[in-house]
Amino acid sequence: MIKLTVNVSRKYDVLMGHGILGNTGGYIENAEGRKICIITDTNVDELYGKQEHALWRSLESAGSSVYKYVFPGGEDHKDMATITSILEYLAKNDFTRSDLIIALGGGITGDVAGFAAASYLRGIEFIQIPTTFLAAVDSSVGGKTGVNLSSGKNLAGAFHQPSLVLFDPDILSTLSADLKLDGIAEAIKAGFIGDLDILSLAYHCADPQDEDFLTKLAALAIEVKRIIVEDDERESGKRALLNLGHTAAHAIEKCSGYNIRHGHAVAMGMAIVSSASAKKGWCDNSVHEAMMAVLNKFEFPLECPYSAEELTSAALHDKKRKGNDITLVIPEAIGNCVLKKIPVEDLTEFFEAGLESLK
Repeated sequence: MIKLTVNVSRKYDVLMGHGILGNTGGYIENAEGRKICIITDTNVDELYGKQEHALWRSLESAGSSVYKYVFPGGEDHKDMATITSILEYLAKNDFTRSDLIIALGGGITGDVAGFAAASYLRGIEFIQIPTTFLAAVDSSVGGKTGVNLSSGKNLAGAFHQPSLVLFDPDILSTLSADLKLDGIAEAIKAGFIGDLDILSLAYHCADPQDEDFLTKLAALAIEVKRIIVEDDERESGKRALLNLGHTAAHAIEKCSGYNIRHGHAVAMGMAIVSSASAKKGWCDNSVHEAMMAVLNKFEFPLECPYSAEELTSAALHDKKRKGNDITLVIPEAIGNCVLKKIPVEDLTEFFEAGLESLK
């Protein structure tokens, strides 16, 4: 088993190992007598959320009273209406501050369940059990929760740390190659931010479907995030480095009606930002070449179907915008990124510079 400890406002462990899902009850402190609400979507519910499944049996064996809230999957349901419905469900079933929520699913479920946990009674405990590789690598750790508004992604939310994160590599066998690529893109991002070992592991990977490779990649990526989040829990400075490629990625997702997956959009975004940065002299061209080499290794589709103007329009509602400026994450060197603030009116030209080489 791999154990990482995140030491922030709430100290918690990230546990990674085969068979963890079926032993969840044993990892929850004071499980006996507590109400636990599993929050999941319709897809994951069929795989892991039923009463006959190992997770539910484990919680009941630990003496917990198990409840479940299931919502339709997809970005369309990552909204305030879902949050309101969850809060009403918790209140109707008399959940108290001593009870807890389990977020069982991918990043959308984790964001929704975490925001509900942060909001209900001004904050109750929740546990992240990621069932996608993307969520395991990134969103399950760090305490960012939230939902989308019509104007943009994750514009409503809260910082609310989980009390535990459990990742069972056995779930990887249920994931498509594209779903695994989503997480690989976020791990590559972490490598360019602060760990050359990630990039070496990724570049020399013989089989991107291998569970041991993916688990090790996730652990290394989480370690990069742990170090940054411990230094800047609420993203007042250094934590913004974790947004490498995300200004373009969130714009791409929005332009596509969220039909382009987050990890694939992040890969496109990293290609765009490294290309534009090299052209502007903000990094050496070797950084862009290294970025393209590792992304091409996994055959990410990198040609963006949207214009610089379309991306800029979508990015104007990004959380990284402050007034008339927007902060970009620039890969200054391989394994080292910096924050660079530019005027909003320069963003279209920046995107144009990045898109040109990807055509």
